[in-house]
Amino acid sequence: MKRRAAAGAAMALAVLASSAFGASAQAGTPGRIGARAAVTRVEQVGPRWERVEVASSAMGRVVALDVLHGSGTGPRPTLYLLDGVDAEGVSDWLTKGHAADFFADKPVDVVFPAGATGSMYTDWQHPDAALGWNRWETFLTAELPGVIEPYLRSDGRRGIAGVSMGAQGAMMLAHRHPGFYRAVAGLSGCYSTVDGPGSAITAATVASRGGNILNLWGLPGTFDWLTHDSTVGAEALRGTAIYLSAASGVPGVPDLAEVLRSPDVVAALGTAGGGVLLEAGARVCTEHFAKRLSDLGIPATVHYEPTGLHAWEDFSAQLGPAWDALSAAFAPVPGR
Repeated sequence: MKRRAAAGAAMALAVLASSAFGASAQAGTPGRIGARAAVTRVEQVGPRWERVEVASSAMGRVVALDVLHGSGTGPRPTLYLLDGVDAEGVSDWLTKGHAADFFADKPVDVVFPAGATGSMYTDWQHPDAALGWNRWETFLTAELPGVIEPYLRSDGRRGIAGVSMGAQGAMMLAHRHPGFYRAVAGLSGCYSTVDGPGSAITAATVASRGGNILNLWGLPGTFDWLTHDSTVGAEALRGTAIYLSAASGVPGVPDLAEVLRSPDVVAALGTAGGGVLLEAGARVCTEHFAKRLSDLGIPATVHYEPTGLHAWEDFSAQLGPAWDALSAAFAPVPGR
């Protein structure tokens, strides 16, 4: 009887979660975005690189982001590229991940939000003493596209990608707003928030930057945790092009070379050890999520590297294959 009751409760929660996924999609429809945000400042950083400040009503502050204008004449698609757990100042994709060089000849405008440290790129239930007031889901889906895409003269094609915490955030936004993005890419991320490892990784991500997990979605395992679980909500990704990648956690030649180049080899070895564990965990998470998609018959491109750590040199190497999948999804649809 207890097992039947538990199964019934789980089924009821799944039904409620499906309803929540559908409701959240309404918040991100193009007809309602952008009404409460505005571009307030633009600074030229390079020939095609701008620093843009956007006043957000949802966040209650000005949010800084960087924009790389694509090659060729517009209009072009827009890719939102999310940072990892630090997400401070300027995106690590630009300072460590060589993204400016990579996208220099690509026909896409790339938007790099900054300042989302430890936030999971989601809407928090409460303000946090360490991490402040986070309403990133509302900002990224209901505010930012409506002001930045007209500024860029976008053609309306839109994708989202991220690494580590940003991979989980990108996938959450895609499943919670079905059809809002043509494509989503997750690099070295975890995609569950309610199973044991997924819940622990989410909590550890927030706590690693001083955040109180109870301010995020309340007690782990409760409703908001369920509705942010992309494994549970995977059906909502049907029709969206999906790319997933992870390495093995086994150090490769670039990782060993990075350690040897460091002025403090002992400290570098400690960092590399952490990268081993984190990437091995991301690999398990990715395999679990890929299996869920396969079980549902939802197509996904999945790429596993035989070597590589949870480190920026390895993340930047994953960007090329991810872009190949994203750019295919950006191709014009015949008849449109």
